[in-house]
Amino acid sequence: MSGRYSDQDIEHYDRPRRRTRPRTKDRPSYDDAVEAVVITVDRGRFTLNYEGRRVMAMKSRPLGRKGVVVGDRVRVVGDMSGNDGSLARIVEVCERSTTLRRTADDDDPVERVIVANAAQLVVVAALADPEPRPRLIDRALVAAYVSGMQPILCLTKSDLADPETLLSTYRSLGVPYVVTQRGGDVGPVRDVLSGTTSVLVGHSGVGKSTLVNALVPDAMREVGVVNAVTGRGRHTSTSAYMLALPDDDGWIIDTPGIRSFGLAHVQPEDLIGAFPDLEEMIDECPRGCTHGSGEPECGLDTAMEAGDLDPERVESFRRLLASREGSPDQER
Repeated sequence: MSGRYSDQDIEHYDRPRRRTRPRTKDRPSYDDAVEAVVITVDRGRFTLNYEGRRVMAMKSRPLGRKGVVVGDRVRVVGDMSGNDGSLARIVEVCERSTTLRRTADDDDPVERVIVANAAQLVVVAALADPEPRPRLIDRALVAAYVSGMQPILCLTKSDLADPETLLSTYRSLGVPYVVTQRGGDVGPVRDVLSGTTSVLVGHSGVGKSTLVNALVPDAMREVGVVNAVTGRGRHTSTSAYMLALPDDDGWIIDTPGIRSFGLAHVQPEDLIGAFPDLEEMIDECPRGCTHGSGEPECGLDTAMEAGDLDPERVESFRRLLASREGSPDQER
């Protein structure tokens, strides 16, 4: 019997149209599905890493609108040879360990998962050319904390400015950091990224693509320049891309340069949960307390007065908390 779909097509098992009888009540088990990792997404097509080779795939129809993002571990059926013209199908998205989310702006109710299963979020910021934007750094740190990812500061172009000025702002948070300069040794950065999956974020022009090319020599990520008039970088990466570090020593995910980082999905209780020493001091806070500056009878203020908390750490936390409230485009 001929028909539009063969027994091997997933659509063969899809929900029938109205007023038609189902072709079969059986559903595929996908016992032969294999696991792969999504390394990039381009207009509905997915490039996967499977046993060290790249495989092109599309999403199966039963997944519907379920998103598939870079870093996802997926189960796949079909042609996994990676040959030209071959195409596999993603039939399941495995449970995610972490998700990096953002909204387009602070009043956008739709949050978007942009990367999955990364253990570290590396905030790349230039010390000069362009000038650092602490507000955007703060927002990226908030996203890391609420996602359960380890935040790391990577400060580039230290040959142009002293890193201590910026580091002093974040020292009380205990954020690990690494400092690089143009043409310098990237060994310390490689040590930080070793053995895990890290996602790199930063605004355009900070040297992120240059850093990726130094870490993965065959990456060939396009490098841009900073506009001398506006002081802003030009977008060179247009989509997230997952790259293996040499010697199978971990993965990095390069993301397009950002100029805003909406945090509409973040609530105060989400953020303070990332600071156990502060969270244990808020049991006596009044109902509805946001733990921000000026909140009456906030437990953080009581603990500081009693000497149980470092005021600088509380101030740093409240700065992160306040970063949720302004425009995401207000980067300074």
